Amino acid sequence: MEKIWLNSYEDGVSGEIDCEKYASLCEVFRYSSERFREKDAFCNLGTTLTYGEVAMLAEYFAAYLQNTCQVKKGDRVAVMLPNLLQYPVVIFGILLAGGVVVNVNPLYKPRELAFQLVDSGATSIVLLENCAYKLQEVLPQTQVKNIIISTVGDLLGSLKGLSINFFLRNIKKSVENYHLPNAVKFTEILKKGGEMSLKRPIIDKNDLAFLQYTGGTTGKPKGAMLTHGNLCANMAQAGEWIKKQLEIGREVVFTPLPLYHIFSLTINLLIFFEIGAKNVLISDPRDIKNLIKMLKNHKVTVLTGVNTLFNALIHSPEFKSVDFSSWKLTVSGGAVTQRAVAEQWIEITHLPLIEVYGLTEASPGVCANPLNIKTYTGMIGLPIPNTDVKMCDPMGNEVAVGEVGELKVKGPQVMKGYWDNPQETAAVFDADGFLATGDIGVMNEWGFIQLIDRKKDMVNVSGFNVYPNEVEDVVVAMDGIREAACIGIADEKTGEALKLFAVKSDNSITEQDVTDHCRKELTAYKVPKVIEFRDDLPKSSVGKILRRELREESLLNE
Repeated sequence: MEKIWLNSYEDGVSGEIDCEKYASLCEVFRYSSERFREKDAFCNLGTTLTYGEVAMLAEYFAAYLQNTCQVKKGDRVAVMLPNLLQYPVVIFGILLAGGVVVNVNPLYKPRELAFQLVDSGATSIVLLENCAYKLQEVLPQTQVKNIIISTVGDLLGSLKGLSINFFLRNIKKSVENYHLPNAVKFTEILKKGGEMSLKRPIIDKNDLAFLQYTGGTTGKPKGAMLTHGNLCANMAQAGEWIKKQLEIGREVVFTPLPLYHIFSLTINLLIFFEIGAKNVLISDPRDIKNLIKMLKNHKVTVLTGVNTLFNALIHSPEFKSVDFSSWKLTVSGGAVTQRAVAEQWIEITHLPLIEVYGLTEASPGVCANPLNIKTYTGMIGLPIPNTDVKMCDPMGNEVAVGEVGELKVKGPQVMKGYWDNPQETAAVFDADGFLATGDIGVMNEWGFIQLIDRKKDMVNVSGFNVYPNEVEDVVVAMDGIREAACIGIADEKTGEALKLFAVKSDNSITEQDVTDHCRKELTAYKVPKVIEFRDDLPKSSVGKILRRELREESLLNE
């Protein structure tokens, strides 16, 4: 396809750029740490670290990993942390040591944690003390040898002389008992690492930086192999897109989305670190009252989020009293932005929600709306620089402009493949190297793309992907349930929610029983919101449960 979208680019934005300015994320880190050494880098719970302090702590951590944990180039290190000052220190420390980061959602249940640790082959893990009991339960199943435990207050006041406040004492009370005798405290590691030397491994663009887990084309999680080159390319692509809007060393980015999510990881952590921004980390975005208070306390210039967050903010009366005069850019990703939310957002903030689109396998950026738009477009935007896309029919043939097809993408930001899974890797790449996204859409004559539906049955809850297979497997494993099918339904708060259909073999089973079982085995956003018991479920001639019929029926009943 001819790159018709280039004609719709904002003036001054190039369609082809140098995506190899940096050889690795380590090079980006060292460059920015030195350039902005005295500037504020990360702020969280009343404490701020400068770029120089982050660099010092990250090198201490890296030195410990190399010398004591024996982490070598390519070794996987799992990280199970929320948005705290420790997160950037740990991430950059792992990369400096030559390790590969395996991000793990701190809300994961033991079963989910075990899968990622076993599949990735991680030999070390850094986790919040509140999650330690989960690791204890599954540790014998894994290859983990080095356990590093952090508490919420580890870096709060350690450099600024601040004391742990009432909030931290309450967090401490929520820690469940655990027994991990070989675990080492994060603060002790920093002390010891400061006395060790760090050897800089030779890292180039083809070396792995992250194993970022995603469901991909099926419900079984797979580790997308994202290289240093993939992420540096996506940073360069985004940098070209935003260069006219933002200023080097003068931005304040507000980060409510978890950094372990690929959207926030690349945009908020990596891209804004490169340009010397101050990053305000929000540990609990569900606390809207405190989030708004933090928005008032900082001269924010950039806010990124998902539709769910923006919806919560516009329905909070206090949000209207925020001073928006310093705001330059608000970005929406992770899930489709609803028109009603986007329009109310403009009315309150006088800024449009710039919708962007990506997927874990593409580091994640693929498309974005131009920053000079004034209204909601209902589109995911234009392919970003150095990115090729095509819309294809079910046979893989490219369709004409204006016709519906599956979006496929090719570019320097696209993953190397799925970790230890050549079959799934081959399934998502075509002969020309294009990655199948699984999203169905249409491109108009100006190159803007509108998504219509998903090829697979994935459900998007507040920007997080949920795969019915996983939920159904958990439910069917429950005594008293014979069959189960899960679909997505519209939800005003989360965009989509899960509806579960189940066939009982024990009539005494209740909806609450199923919910309680799911809560034990699944992260909260994967727990079905609606449960309906049936005598049977629609099936094909070979016995496959037809989710499509259940979706169609649910739409008719809305």
